[in-house]
Amino acid sequence: MPPASTGVLTTVSASAAPSSDSRPQQLTPGRPGYRRMSFALFAAGMATFALLYSTQALLPAITADFGVTASQASWTVSAATGGLALFVLPLSALSERFGRRTMMTASLAVAVGIGLLVPFAPGLGWLIALRAVQGAALAGLPASAMAFLAEEVQPKALVAAIGLFVAGNSIGGMSGRILAGWVAQAWGWRAALGAIGVVAVVCAVVFRLMLPAARNFSPVSLNLRALGRTVAAHVGDPLLRRLYAIGALFMTVFGAVYTVIGYRLVDAPFGLAQGLAGSVFLVYLVGTVSSAAAGRLVGRLGRRGALYLAGSTTAAGLLLSLADVLAAVLLGLVLITAGFFAGHAVASSSVSHTAKTGRAQASALYQSAYYLGSSAGGALGAIAFHAGGWAGTVALGLLAVLGVVAITLYGSHRARSAQRLPVAAR
Repeated sequence: MPPASTGVLTTVSASAAPSSDSRPQQLTPGRPGYRRMSFALFAAGMATFALLYSTQALLPAITADFGVTASQASWTVSAATGGLALFVLPLSALSERFGRRTMMTASLAVAVGIGLLVPFAPGLGWLIALRAVQGAALAGLPASAMAFLAEEVQPKALVAAIGLFVAGNSIGGMSGRILAGWVAQAWGWRAALGAIGVVAVVCAVVFRLMLPAARNFSPVSLNLRALGRTVAAHVGDPLLRRLYAIGALFMTVFGAVYTVIGYRLVDAPFGLAQGLAGSVFLVYLVGTVSSAAAGRLVGRLGRRGALYLAGSTTAAGLLLSLADVLAAVLLGLVLITAGFFAGHAVASSSVSHTAKTGRAQASALYQSAYYLGSSAGGALGAIAFHAGGWAGTVALGLLAVLGVVAITLYGSHRARSAQRLPVAAR
């Protein structure tokens, strides 16, 4: 099972797996171009997720500066993830026609350009609009990157190459938030967004200079009818629908918690400085461990058993975070993060396993559901926080976890019913 530390990446990797017959011109460790390709996609991954969540650690400062509520400020995150969710499928289809390298370059260039404009947004409405366009632009990069790797890297080296790209996403998402928090503490949130924009420019330049030319890409004509039939078949599959819903619900919890946690930490009784509050995103490192362990969990407990464990771990973390003790809140975040990443790893890998045809489209639909969950979680989590404080956000998270458990129980019931049916009746 591929790693799942950043969401959008893992769902594509399995679907983009190449055939067992590798091509002579494909890259392997030690051959010219492989190291350049690895550095290039690591840099692209860093830029992508540093930009995507650039405002998340800055929400308390944005709220104070514009004089808005937490729920209004949260749309600077939800707009970006929502834009990505809506454009993943169409942009992944365009990469089949115009090339992975071209799509990645264009997506990163537009997103970085907007990143340099974001700090100068005159009001919250402009900031949200720019973030929505930025998220839509970023949608063209992850799926194209996975397809590029599948085409250009020999199968035996593919897992390592994907691992480096995933690491770039993970480090970009984590370090971007931490950098933003400390810069904002010293110079304000606009300077923080500017710093992330500059880092993204450097990453984009490294990406373009280092990425080798594609050798194995063959453009295909866009067939919208065939694409529509494939998408309709996936949406009509009951098991895939359940997996999409599970991914969206897990991400609803995660989006809600990490959108609002900054407010909880800077307010009483903790009163942390902006930089220290932003440093809480170091907890993301726990996700790397739990997502890697998800494969062993499935081996021992089965897919549904692993989902039950991930859901209960997330719920335990939510309840623990209610305590007005900083150590308990941090431990709660560790459990929430571990449970989320494990559940996402199980659901995302199951999508590729379940879809027998059109796996790229099945994975893209999962990404759309996943990031729509992130967008909804950020917005609803902030509304719940505004209405009921941290307890309101926790209640929303517990409701989403309950949804995961209910869907999994329903799947277990369907599986047992199918086993009891005579073969002729199935």
